[in-house]
Amino acid sequence: MIVKDSDNIYTECNIFLIGFMGSGKTTIANYLKETYDMDMVEMDSVISAQEGMSISDIFALHGEEYFRGLETRLLEDIQKKHGVAVSCGGGVPMREVNVKAMKKNGRVIFLQASPKTIYDRVKDSHDRPLLEGNKNVAYISELLEKRKEKYEAAADIFVETDGKEVSEIGEEIMQKLLVLEKK
Repeated sequence: MIVKDSDNIYTECNIFLIGFMGSGKTTIANYLKETYDMDMVEMDSVISAQEGMSISDIFALHGEEYFRGLETRLLEDIQKKHGVAVSCGGGVPMREVNVKAMKKNGRVIFLQASPKTIYDRVKDSHDRPLLEGNKNVAYISELLEKRKEKYEAAADIFVETDGKEVSEIGEEIMQKLLVLEKK
């Protein structure tokens, strides 16, 4: 539930930011934390800390399916909290159980970015195991297309991030959440 108190907008539900790697999920979650005094969870960072290794190492040692299980367990833990801005891993919405967990006590925001924008944001990063060795616009476009239907099905709200300032995206999210709550 979104509550507006004079000029302060804050949330009692969780906000789950989904989208492809490099779409701006962590940056926007940080903005929501700072601007609206929300708690923040960056799923990959939490999982990495809990496992004591990088996401790339988790993939290499245990495989993607193991990692996806860790994401699901973390989402279950987040259900016990309220007012959390959650930066989800790019693959979180691929599992229906994850979508149900997010919708149980939150709103799901799909941050959209073009393959070129994503490439520009991730080209120098080496902590994205699914892109390692495939950092090019064509591969990103292909993987994004495979995930797009699941992202769209999970989302309550869609926000385009290309060419926008962080504050502009954050305010757009909050305004769309207020409109959604009035329905």
